[in-house]
Amino acid sequence: MHPEAQPTIEDDIATFRKGAREHARRQPRALPHLPLGTYEQVSVPGHQLMVYRPAGGPEVPGVFVNLHGGGFVLGDWQDDDPYCRYLADVAGCVVVNVDYVLAPEHRFPAAVHQTAALLAWLRTDASTIGADGTRIAVGGHSAGGNLSAAACLLAARHGEPRPRGLIVDYAPLDLATPPSEKLADGAGPDATGLASVGARFNAWYLPTAADGSDELASPVLARDLSGLPPTLVITAEHDLLRAEGDLFAARVRASGVDVEHVVVPDSGHAFTHVGPEEHAVAAWARMADFLRSVLADERAGERP
Repeated sequence: MHPEAQPTIEDDIATFRKGAREHARRQPRALPHLPLGTYEQVSVPGHQLMVYRPAGGPEVPGVFVNLHGGGFVLGDWQDDDPYCRYLADVAGCVVVNVDYVLAPEHRFPAAVHQTAALLAWLRTDASTIGADGTRIAVGGHSAGGNLSAAACLLAARHGEPRPRGLIVDYAPLDLATPPSEKLADGAGPDATGLASVGARFNAWYLPTAADGSDELASPVLARDLSGLPPTLVITAEHDLLRAEGDLFAARVRASGVDVEHVVVPDSGHAFTHVGPEEHAVAAWARMADFLRSVLADERAGERP
């Protein structure tokens, strides 16, 4: 995107967010039977955490850090509230639903460092929320998947213990390539619309266009992915971001990391939240199975 065309805070981010919230309210919600508001709010240094404890789970479960989507500029923890309850109960883990800082008020790499700091805090203090800090996974949806992968790369760069698992769900993983260049021939209106708004997201999130080539902004471009934990990558057949997600899965596997890669048919961006229902149900179940496996406590006889 040409620098002169980049939107700024003066481009009225408040109006943009208001319109996005109104649009979101008109969308169907996948898995509508799931309950809302079943969390405990916990204050920790630098964060207000929404904590979901498993019903009937192990005495000291592992913990999954969930990061919502929204192009780095939209959304909050409420977007994923019902699904965090599902993951907690089905995977048998504590789920921490994070309200990370948003751009353009907090540009790259603020949210990456905030996420990495939370993972570091959990490694030493997860017991304060009733979880085992030696068994941590992190993941997210769309922008949240990008931040999760970037936080793992940052931890590896600093020689910190890697999490047990990483979930990357239809994430933007290449911010160096303009979204318009990701459109395939015959792309549908959803992909075209995402390309248009994606250019705006990137301009708000990145301090400069050159920052898009940083591996913490574009994890698929990282030279070394071998420090990542076992990874579940979910891509959607008709999503604008499918190709970079597919490439990320292939590159992580080639680096020697265990990878599960699911390409969901007949689905587009954000399908886990808006449907098709059958594919959303299957994807959330796959995430829960992955978490149950990577967070298993072998010392207590739990089976991956």
